[in-house]
Amino acid sequence: MDKKYIFVTGGVVSSLGKGIISASIGKLLQARGYKVTIQKFDPYINIDPGTLNPYEHGECYVTVDGMETDLDLGHYERFTGIHTTRNNSITTGRIYKTVIDRERHGDYLGKTIQVVPHITDEIKRRMLRVSESHASLLADGQTKAASTKLMFPENADEELDFVITEVGGTIGDIESAPFMEAIRQLRWQLGRDAVCVHLTYVPYLKAADELKTKPTQHSVKELQGMGIQPDILVLRTERHLSDAIRLKVASFCNVDLECVVQSEDMPSIYEVPVSMQRQGLDAAILRKIGIPVGETPAMKAWHGFLEKQRNATNKVDVALVGKYDLQDAYKSIRESLNLAGIYNDVKARIHFVNSEEITRENIGRRLQGMAGVIICPGFGKRGIEGKILAAEYTRTHDIPTFGICLGMQMMVVEFARNVLGYQDANSTEMDEHTCHNVIDIMEEQKNITQMGGTMRLGAYECELVKGSRAWQAYDEVTLIKERHRHRYEFNNAFQAEYEAQGMKCVGINPAANLVEIVEIPEKRWYIGTQFHPEYSSTVLHPHPLFMSFVKACIDGTVEA
Repeated sequence: MDKKYIFVTGGVVSSLGKGIISASIGKLLQARGYKVTIQKFDPYINIDPGTLNPYEHGECYVTVDGMETDLDLGHYERFTGIHTTRNNSITTGRIYKTVIDRERHGDYLGKTIQVVPHITDEIKRRMLRVSESHASLLADGQTKAASTKLMFPENADEELDFVITEVGGTIGDIESAPFMEAIRQLRWQLGRDAVCVHLTYVPYLKAADELKTKPTQHSVKELQGMGIQPDILVLRTERHLSDAIRLKVASFCNVDLECVVQSEDMPSIYEVPVSMQRQGLDAAILRKIGIPVGETPAMKAWHGFLEKQRNATNKVDVALVGKYDLQDAYKSIRESLNLAGIYNDVKARIHFVNSEEITRENIGRRLQGMAGVIICPGFGKRGIEGKILAAEYTRTHDIPTFGICLGMQMMVVEFARNVLGYQDANSTEMDEHTCHNVIDIMEEQKNITQMGGTMRLGAYECELVKGSRAWQAYDEVTLIKERHRHRYEFNNAFQAEYEAQGMKCVGINPAANLVEIVEIPEKRWYIGTQFHPEYSSTVLHPHPLFMSFVKACIDGTVEA
């Protein structure tokens, strides 16, 4: 069949959960046997989120091919198990940069460059995932007939049945206007091969004891004013909506009643696909596109996971030691920890410990009662001494400890200071004059001055030492592949000293001989990884290192 396109937009307010709805649609279509991909279009002018402060935009998620992206791509991968790439994350900055670069190159033959058609055509090209060499087809109105067969070759997009496109922000944002115009044009060109799903908010006014649909009506009216009639409405609500309210929304917004579904607050985001399936969201999409609905998939594996989640009533306490007091800053770590807990039949109770506030005097109190500690990734000096103190405390008190990226580096620094006896040991990121640079900048990074997209990014191979705890965690697999985001590495000049004193280098990149994993075998569980395992954990396949870490935490510490 011809490729189908689903556009997911939002209105009223941001943070309604468009990413979760997009991921849920992808999961439901997958369950029906369709091949899907999900992409995110962000209206901000940054090239990517790589240089954004987590307080601005949450965590930066990294794809296998090394693109720094929005955290919603983490939801897409965790729900569906697909591997996203740089083609799944587009910003206004990338759109404008492409158009400006082509103009400077002379590709437009002296024409005046305008938002319409040049910016909107570039947006359409990326929404359709059409190769740049065939971008001219878009301007000729040949989208449906020809351009959908000319895809990005690196993605094998010709095998896809559905492309789901989430547009960030809300209707009415100045930044979103070119994206809405692109969707309007594509809806006209693609006909029944495209569907628009609009997510809005139905607030509850406690004083009046009423649910209000007027914000949704205004949002849809604004969308209609841009020339887009939504096919399906998803109503975000904190209270259950009656059929009368759904009928009112359907009548005022020109949407079929069966195409008005509600997204209530759920105990877990992983309940959302089941709720959407129960209300027939996937069936409504198929009917709108003209595809036979067929039987409702059983989704046995997903329901099995949800059953384990409901039965995981025992709790295990884990501390996240980091400098960002914001849940979204460590989103993938939190979700990976939660998933591993569920598969270990416990609920991971996560406690954030601000590393800036840790002192030698209060570290015992801050980590009191913790079954395990994760020393979080990050950049810069702020909060690193607290991470070093946490690594020392957990090492000397034999508390299961998992250091990720900068967290691993601070474990290495702590060991150098307190075991190897190098009091000035540090990373050259923090102290470029240290005599004991146990963490040093990578050789290929030394002459790079630009910040964005210049780190070691994406998936690299790692060879595990047989018999190590990491090797055991990976089910005795010797060669693994994990994603990276960093500039600094373990300094191999000190490797022999570390090994002699008990910290083993058990994961090595075979191509560059870089140390990727360190561990102290004599401890219950004390492992640091230079890579980010949290990016590879999914609902149906939790990451083996998180699984192993949680198992170590459970030992004798579970609270009923």
